[in-house]
Amino acid sequence: MRMSDCVVMDKKLIELKNLGHSSVNLLGTLGIQTQQDLHNAGSVNVYRQLRRNGAFVSVTLLFALEGALLDTPWQLLSPGLKAQLTEIAARIDQEESQHTAFQ
Repeated sequence: MRMSDCVVMDKKLIELKNLGHSSVNLLGTLGIQTQQDLHNAGSVNVYRQLRRNGAFVSVTLLFALEGALLDTPWQLLSPGLKAQLTEIAARIDQEESQHTAFQ
C-alpha cells in the first residue's frame, strides 16, 4: 500500500468541506471533534443523535456530514445518494416525532 492510498483522518472538523462553526459546535455536543470521530460515528448516526437530543437540524446537515466524510461539497453528492439520505432523514424525523409525542 502506498501512503497516497491512505486517507488522512486527523483533520479538525472546521477544516472539512461543508462544516462551519455552527455545525462544528453541534457536533461538539456529541463529543465529535475530528474527522476520525465523525467517521467512527457515521453521518446517519450523528444526525439521529442530534435529533434525539432535540436539535433542530435538516436533511441538509446530513448531506453536509456525508459530504464532509467524502471530501465533497454536499451540493455535488449524487442525486441517488441525496435521495437515500433524504429517505433516511425522513424516517429518523418521524421516529423522533413519535418518540417525543409519547413523552
